[in-house]
Amino acid sequence: MANKNVGGIKRILNAYKYSIAGFHAAWSNEASFRQEVFMFVILAPIGLWLGESAVEKALLLSSVLLVLIVELVNSAIEAVVDRFGDEWHELSGRAKDIGSAAVLLCLANMVLVWLLLLL
Repeated sequence: MANKNVGGIKRILNAYKYSIAGFHAAWSNEASFRQEVFMFVILAPIGLWLGESAVEKALLLSSVLLVLIVELVNSAIEAVVDRFGDEWHELSGRAKDIGSAAVLLCLANMVLVWLLLLL
């Protein structure tokens, strides 16, 4: 567990280290995260190319980034639920389903943003 008395630059460096570990864990353990990173790698340059203004480019890119962010949160929820065992529990299933719904909603938002800006 992290030392709560650490401050300043040391705290920032520790936070960075933990964040990188989180990216590595998501990449290593979550196929959906890898697929969505691949989607980002494809769509980011397309969004930068097709967006006519800085605002359009920002909206196109941020809609794809939001999918990655919510996928990371969903993966964290799933990891915590799975930590407590393999037996089925209604609340565990509900937590996983809600996390999955959040990812689906972000994907729908991304499609909507892209359609509205590009059509």
